[in-house]
Amino acid sequence: GAMSEAVAKESLEQDGEGGSRRSSLGLLVTAGVGGTLVALYAVVTPFVTPALRKVCLPFVPATATQIQNVLKMLENRSGPLVDIGSGDGRIVIAAAKKGFKAVGYELNPWLVWYSRYRAWRDGVHQNTKFYISDLWKVSFSHYTNIVVFGVPQMMPQLEKKLEEELECNARIIACRFPFPSWIPDHTTGEGIDTVWAYDLKHYRRSETKSLEITPETES
Repeated sequence: GAMSEAVAKESLEQDGEGGSRRSSLGLLVTAGVGGTLVALYAVVTPFVTPALRKVCLPFVPATATQIQNVLKMLENRSGPLVDIGSGDGRIVIAAAKKGFKAVGYELNPWLVWYSRYRAWRDGVHQNTKFYISDLWKVSFSHYTNIVVFGVPQMMPQLEKKLEEELECNARIIACRFPFPSWIPDHTTGEGIDTVWAYDLKHYRRSETKSLEITPETES
């Protein structure tokens, strides 16, 4: 429709004289799914976490302030990053622009395809990957930076999963809702833009300490 043509035209203009091949690909992508992608902003598509059938996670895009707060929590950090519940990819793309190798996991296939398109359009597709996947079936053990957009009902189970899988140098950044048991090391923002950062090394240190103080048995 007219909307698809407008999006395609914008894609061509953004590419400039950088190459007709890239422009043609952009035209094909937007012509094929442009109308559907634009509709994503008008229609919120809920999806159900398979491990928590009663929990409905709607797609709510991160605000510009939230993204800035997440990036603030990533300052002086290195290593691979994962966004759990990556939506339309804006956190992953923003992190990639700051030099991170960033990955997003999202259950909604339309949002994953749109994220891949946006990463290509913004020139960071080589540093980003997006997977259509159930987060409960994925191991996050090799990530050192984890961003989470969740709902209160899933946070206790996710807290336990991350504590079991992650290395002690990992930082977990929660958006909108904090974890129930962990005490954040850093907090920034207000209201829905609040972001909490947790350094797992503190919890691993407490576990080690509790093991060290167990009484010794007499021989």
